[in-house]
Amino acid sequence: MIFKDQILEGIPDQLPQPKPFDASINHAPKRKAILSKAEEKLALKNALRYFDKKHHKTLLPEFKNELDTYGRIYMYRFRPDYKMFARPINEYPAQSQQAAAIMLMIQNNLDYAVAQHPQELITYGGNGAVFSNWAQYRLTMKYLAQMTDEQTLTMYSGHPMGLFPSHKDAPRVVVTNGMMIPNYSKPDDWEKFNALGVTQYGQMTAGSYMYIGPQGIVHGTTITVLNGFRKINKEPKGHLFVTSGLGGMSGAQPKAGNIAGCITVCAEVNPKITQVRLDQGWIDEKITGLDQLVKRVIQAKAEKETVSIAYLGNIVDVWETFDKHNLHIDLGSDQTSLHNPWAGGYYPVGITFDEANIMMANQPDLFKEKVQDTLRRHADAINKHTAKGTYFFDYGNAFLLEASRAGADIIADNGIDFKYPSYVQDIMGPMCFDYGFGPFRWVCASGKSEDLAKTDAIACQVLEEIKQHSPEEIQQQMSDNIQWIKGAQQNKLVVGSQARILYADAEGRMKIAEAFNQAIANGEIDTVILGRDHHDVSGTDSPYRETSNIYDGSRFTADMAIQNVIGDSFRGATWVSIHNGGGVGWGEVINGGFGMVLDGSIEASKRLKQMLFWDVNNGISRRSWARNDEAIFAIKRAMDIEPNLKVTLPNLVDDDLLEQL
Repeated sequence: MIFKDQILEGIPDQLPQPKPFDASINHAPKRKAILSKAEEKLALKNALRYFDKKHHKTLLPEFKNELDTYGRIYMYRFRPDYKMFARPINEYPAQSQQAAAIMLMIQNNLDYAVAQHPQELITYGGNGAVFSNWAQYRLTMKYLAQMTDEQTLTMYSGHPMGLFPSHKDAPRVVVTNGMMIPNYSKPDDWEKFNALGVTQYGQMTAGSYMYIGPQGIVHGTTITVLNGFRKINKEPKGHLFVTSGLGGMSGAQPKAGNIAGCITVCAEVNPKITQVRLDQGWIDEKITGLDQLVKRVIQAKAEKETVSIAYLGNIVDVWETFDKHNLHIDLGSDQTSLHNPWAGGYYPVGITFDEANIMMANQPDLFKEKVQDTLRRHADAINKHTAKGTYFFDYGNAFLLEASRAGADIIADNGIDFKYPSYVQDIMGPMCFDYGFGPFRWVCASGKSEDLAKTDAIACQVLEEIKQHSPEEIQQQMSDNIQWIKGAQQNKLVVGSQARILYADAEGRMKIAEAFNQAIANGEIDTVILGRDHHDVSGTDSPYRETSNIYDGSRFTADMAIQNVIGDSFRGATWVSIHNGGGVGWGEVINGGFGMVLDGSIEASKRLKQMLFWDVNNGISRRSWARNDEAIFAIKRAMDIEPNLKVTLPNLVDDDLLEQL
């Protein structure tokens, strides 16, 4: 059966043969047993409802075994036989080009070179899923192949509820992930309801089909590292950045360190993913011994090298060893998946990776105790380094939040705030988000590297033209972006689809997108799919990350993200998504995203202008109302450019007046 026929088949009428378990693949850890006996039966009933009754007797013991063995029902038998990767858009069976674009993006998220646990349909972050099981994947792809531009597919946390009549200007797909009643968003609620098969953790760009591999965060991390060194008035060359995590998102850190030009040491406990990053060229060297690591870093400092070193082991050992040897760390952070601390996101020091995985499933209380012990040690070691002058920032992975819950010494003297800032508070918020700069991205649907090269050149030309009339306040951002896009090809950032990411404001996004659309109309390039990371100006309400520099008391509200996705949906997005959880944890954030297909048409030109302007300025207006100076500047500039934009501006209060109370 050829690829197109397999897509159109959906859930097969005849059962495929069971698939052997491939131990060479990086698999998700076993989830802890959390269901009662009655709930286990419910989970099995929920799984079997995807299949004809004639198959239930065969599938029931198989699914029961998966639930017992892995803590989830993945339906491994139904994994497709074809290779999973983003094919050129014209290879998908589809009645709608927009639907074909979405199929391409789904397959890119599950590409073995891209996904963290591809056979468990998890793209990154340990639990960031595209679907909960393979039946959902098969049914979704069939629906997308069948749909027309007069229909919309509704996705309920990985489950395709169905195709509904709509119209050509409506989104082709509307995605929700993990949208729980607020009192049911504790970590164990995710474990329970995900095991039941009724919700999932879409992370940010996993469950919205917009992940483009580690490149998606390389640019943001590069900007963060560059501006981190600027903040401490040091050149990156010859100076040391220490962090941890080499997974789907965190794997970008060593590559970003190389682009910035510093020495990067990144610890990772998982040998498989460490080897993957080495094979991909995202790290330069792998070291397994602490003494060897110390010698190598001393050498790199002396020779002012630009080098990325992966240490296969626990990050706590690195911080403690470098303190013992008085090895100075200039920048420090952490990007382990601490939104998911009890299920593989963070590993305790002093036991092996395999021992930890067994303990995680069989002794979850002991595992939690050891993780919290490790967090306290981790924080203590960081405190010793910061006392010597290290600049440490939380990288939005909930490190400080979970360390505080473990009783670590990371609370400021006021008893309220953390000792260390979020990188959004100190770097990305005031320097980028408040001005409207965020992670705009595009994918060349042809799959041709030459199309990507052409779009890089187009984007660079547009940015250079914009920079000529940009105000002084954003000249640095413009220069950083031009430097980035000029070096994008040589840095070999593509993993999976032919994609690119670029931090741009509303003006940049609209003008780049319009230039792409015109190039498509002229036959210079093929279809382009626009999107962005949810980690952006407007898309995400996250009090410990994206909106951590909101100081008017509203950072625990989620109006911005909800308004964002609703506004995108009627302004021309091809698909929209809204998620609970992502980056900092289940119940800790609401985030939304979009995808937009450019086909060279006049309609696409109209949609991109309407939607991209709103998608950025929604967030700038909220940040302006929070009295952020940079955002007030940016929204006033936006109103000067667009007369139909009228935003409520704050009246600033003299603090001295308040002190008189």
